[in-house]
Amino acid sequence: MKIIPSTIFTLCLFTVGKVFGQTPASPVAVSGFVDAYYSKNFNQPGSRINKLHNFDIAENQFTLSLVEIVLQKKSEPVGFRIDADFGTTNDVVQLGSGSATLPFLQQAYLTAVLPIGDGLTVDAGKFVTHMGYEVIESKDNWNYGRSLLFAWAVPYYHTGIRLAYPVASNFTATIHVVNGWNSVTDNNNFKSLGLTLNYTPISSTNLILNVMDGVEQSDATIAGKKKVFDFIVLHQLTESFSIAANVDYGDERTFNGLSIWKGAAIYGRFIIDSKSAVAIRGEIFDDPMGYATGTGTPKLDVKEITGTYEYKFADAFLVRGEARYDFSNASLFDNKTIINSKNAQTTMLVGIVSSF
Repeated sequence: MKIIPSTIFTLCLFTVGKVFGQTPASPVAVSGFVDAYYSKNFNQPGSRINKLHNFDIAENQFTLSLVEIVLQKKSEPVGFRIDADFGTTNDVVQLGSGSATLPFLQQAYLTAVLPIGDGLTVDAGKFVTHMGYEVIESKDNWNYGRSLLFAWAVPYYHTGIRLAYPVASNFTATIHVVNGWNSVTDNNNFKSLGLTLNYTPISSTNLILNVMDGVEQSDATIAGKKKVFDFIVLHQLTESFSIAANVDYGDERTFNGLSIWKGAAIYGRFIIDSKSAVAIRGEIFDDPMGYATGTGTPKLDVKEITGTYEYKFADAFLVRGEARYDFSNASLFDNKTIINSKNAQTTMLVGIVSSF
């Protein structure tokens, strides 16, 4: 029987997890989840693809989206975190990473808390981006499918170092020095810089400003910087009802001049009871040169609205039903026989996440 490296890696992680999990005094915490979905597109696209979606791409198919196993040791004062990911979501995240050795590691970094002032936290390795309101793991978002902003405006991960310091009890600043966007090894001689300012003026409100700035082109003759400004507001109106907003602006200088993309998303979530909740998201994404989406469509304007109902059969078993409507000023979506023939698409989805 042929054993591939990923199989060996998976077996090792399960073995380590089992050993640590059976040791009550173990300093290493083990957790994870399995995430699967079924999506139906009412355009019945012959491509069997939900256009402009990033993780819930497969249409009319049962799909194993993500299996994640996390090993984490608390920083006392030195620790680490390893996230091993498998599935179609990981295939999208790691696409073009240029890594032959880290394709199944979403994150792998060391953490040290240095005794400087109130404690300077230093992470070194590969870690998910600080950009955007949403995250890769569907269970940690209000909706199952990710926004246009998360799919096209910001990166997924970085490799480098980050330094976080609590400037005040309600204000934290983080500096990132990384190889670039979605890469393990840099494609040029320039490092990218990131910044996060996280401010909580009152207990019910959180304000976050994220910035990325750096040269991402491999061709030195372009030497154009790519920068993104990402602003997030989260406010809890009541114990049951929360709202959020995410605004992005990005640009990059290329052979064709300055390419710009920008957009905004608003969110609302209402907790019905201890087991169920509903969420809604509406957004607009402006990609004037079709650069961020890779469509090449001039003056592209895309909008979407998503409604989600979730039910927890148990603390570790979450089911979400979701309806989404994407529409654009250009024919980007497929029908049964012709690609790029529709200005809109309607999708419905059922997602299941089992945690451990």
